[in-house]
Amino acid sequence: MLQPVKITDTTFRDAHQSLLATRLKIEDMLPIAEEMDSIGFHSMEVWGGATFDVCTRFLNEDPWERLKTFKSLMPNTKLQMLLRGQSLVGYRAYPDDVVNSFIERSAQNGIDIFRVFDALNDEWNLTAAANAVLENKKHLQMTLCYSITEQGKLGGSIYNLEYFINKARTFRDLGAHSIAVKDMAGLLSPYDAYQLIDALKSELDLPIQLHTHYTSGMASMTLLKAIEAGVDVVDTCLSPLALRTSQPAIEPLLSTLQTQKRDPKLNLETILDIGKKLEQRLSKYIEMLDSTKSSVIDATVLSHQIPGGMFSNLLSQLREAGSEDRLQEVMEEIPITRKELGYPPLVTPMSQMIGSQAVSNILFGRYKMVSNAITDYVIGKYGRPPVPIDDSIKKIVLKDEESTFNTITSRPANKLKPEMEKAKEELSDITSNIDDVLTYALYPTTGIAFLRGKYGLEAVSKDPIDNTTNTEKSTIEQSSDKTPVDKTRNLKAFNVYLDNEVFYVEVDPANLKDAGIGTHTEQSGISTDANLKENEIVIRAPINGIVIKHLVNEGDQVSTGQDIVVLEAMKMENTLPSPASGIIKEITHEVGIKVDKGTVLAIIAPNN
Repeated sequence: MLQPVKITDTTFRDAHQSLLATRLKIEDMLPIAEEMDSIGFHSMEVWGGATFDVCTRFLNEDPWERLKTFKSLMPNTKLQMLLRGQSLVGYRAYPDDVVNSFIERSAQNGIDIFRVFDALNDEWNLTAAANAVLENKKHLQMTLCYSITEQGKLGGSIYNLEYFINKARTFRDLGAHSIAVKDMAGLLSPYDAYQLIDALKSELDLPIQLHTHYTSGMASMTLLKAIEAGVDVVDTCLSPLALRTSQPAIEPLLSTLQTQKRDPKLNLETILDIGKKLEQRLSKYIEMLDSTKSSVIDATVLSHQIPGGMFSNLLSQLREAGSEDRLQEVMEEIPITRKELGYPPLVTPMSQMIGSQAVSNILFGRYKMVSNAITDYVIGKYGRPPVPIDDSIKKIVLKDEESTFNTITSRPANKLKPEMEKAKEELSDITSNIDDVLTYALYPTTGIAFLRGKYGLEAVSKDPIDNTTNTEKSTIEQSSDKTPVDKTRNLKAFNVYLDNEVFYVEVDPANLKDAGIGTHTEQSGISTDANLKENEIVIRAPINGIVIKHLVNEGDQVSTGQDIVVLEAMKMENTLPSPASGIIKEITHEVGIKVDKGTVLAIIAPNN
């Protein structure tokens, strides 16, 4: 007999991550925390995803202290977090010692349920985290990242019932206490949800939980059909932070289920009252909800299947390249590129990687420019795709045929060296606190800045709330002690990758000089075509971007095809090779400089 459906509340994590760029401060959650604890939720998601990063980068909040505060105020409700498998709450794969330590400390500081997922559904990237959760005697929820192929429905040769059931069995065998279906883009249709949940309940003797987003407008209907199929737990949030790219609102769901067999019997009046109090606290964030769209939903996601934010990113990339008119070509290229690269689920980071590669394919020719991320993916550093990558594409990306046989064929994390002892040593002059050490290990660049502020070694920003938005796939770097941004200006946005961290920067073209960012025409002493001597060869920026790394020095001897400079372009790192052998005569731009398409980045003198 079916029991009342249980509810996980996402208000304190995914809801505001989806709508407010994770900027909801602890001071605006505390007034309602105790009341939320009294509701009787199955769990409350309060940590993980982007919250850890945003706390230290923007809010000047210690994420560990946030977690402990939640635990003290909500002792009667299980606290839950989203964990990116081997990537934890960061943007790269961490070695096992970091994984083990982070999960141990998360458990000790208050996390009861760990929702563990991998963008490729690859158990190689999940085993360490799963084992660590079990060793700490906490609830292990293994996650199916939901995806579909071109036809837009559950089924086909890849993302069919057999695929998801087999993955669920694998996750069960890893020790899962429950299975979550994570529908990041809101693509799970109501009747497909019924079929999937029904099959999982029939095949597995485990609780099944459903997490979806309202992006397409189907989420409330999807939850209802999943409840009819026997799903054990569903994710919702309070209405002030619901809908759009967030979760379905709890209030109408409770009203719908009243007097029905699966009625969770939560106090709707109390929840409505809490929602009013939250609404009052959100007034200072209202500008972060600004949108050029009048629609609450993005119905086009049902045809292009691109998750929230990816479409606008594609348009931004094309606009930056002066090629907005080629958007339709890119949209047609995405499923082709995705197929060639093994049909990865279009979820962070795969959505960004596939989208940017599709843009490159259209603008520069197919696989003429390949990001470092795509190269690492083809090598196997991200894990195993659902189906093998096309051999011809592997040969192109890896540059030589023999390399296709040297890709990673075992768990990628096995190749990572331990980092915790090194992190402790490097932080020893500031603190020995293990939680602080983990903050630094996860984010060496922004983490150390936060910790220096925490211990009074440098000033901290005073006004972390800005008018920018982001999603889980990128973060925003914007100094709060600068002149406030005039939103009427034509801001240019770039993703900068530094030390395996992502910095999303918005630059006012009118203030490029003041910001220390300029083009080749604004920099003194920069070589142009007029400065070139006969037979000298140049490396040019194939698109607008930011110089983020030099791989050679002036005076170095280089060979044809040798990597010279790394350019952040189209939200990806791109390594530019030398077109000929010779000697590096000049490196024209310092790291951090924004350059235009066609800008000379390096000059190579021929060998005498």
